[in-house]
Amino acid sequence: MSTTNYFRLLARYNEWMNDKVYDTAARLSQEELLADRKAFFGSILGTLNHILIADTIWLKRFSLQPHSHSALDAIKSMQDPRSLDELRLIDFVELTQQRRLLDNVINSWVNQLEVIDLDTVVHYRNMKGVPADKKLGSLLLHFFNHQTHHRGQVTTLLTQAGVDVGITDLQFLIPDESE
Repeated sequence: MSTTNYFRLLARYNEWMNDKVYDTAARLSQEELLADRKAFFGSILGTLNHILIADTIWLKRFSLQPHSHSALDAIKSMQDPRSLDELRLIDFVELTQQRRLLDNVINSWVNQLEVIDLDTVVHYRNMKGVPADKKLGSLLLHFFNHQTHHRGQVTTLLTQAGVDVGITDLQFLIPDESE
């Protein structure tokens, strides 16, 4: 499997898991979604917002690079997040719609990437204004790992709230190679 195919697999996993998490969270009331569960971002909704905010930040950074692909054009006009703990979307339906939009952009973009793109250096400033220059391939690993990390927190919070996300293993998206 080529390196870009690994990222395509991670993008599909990201979308699959987001669908599962959001479908499961939809079974809870707004009050349950906003309840402070003593997690790093407080609530289920707070953690889902954080993932969305972080994805938006990274996609905007990627979209502003000279190597940017047309799939990221929709991201350029999005409002810049103010902070990593911003509770941007409290309405769960709106949050779900924004999540699905981002997942479509992520899949489209990753499907346009070529191996040579992964060595491109991304120039950006972090949320504190500190400049950085890092390779796109390494930043994509962080991008997908970050989502997985926080979705793991959300699945725990959902389980504690009495709803089960079900199977979460990446291996279920890896094609079977038996002959």
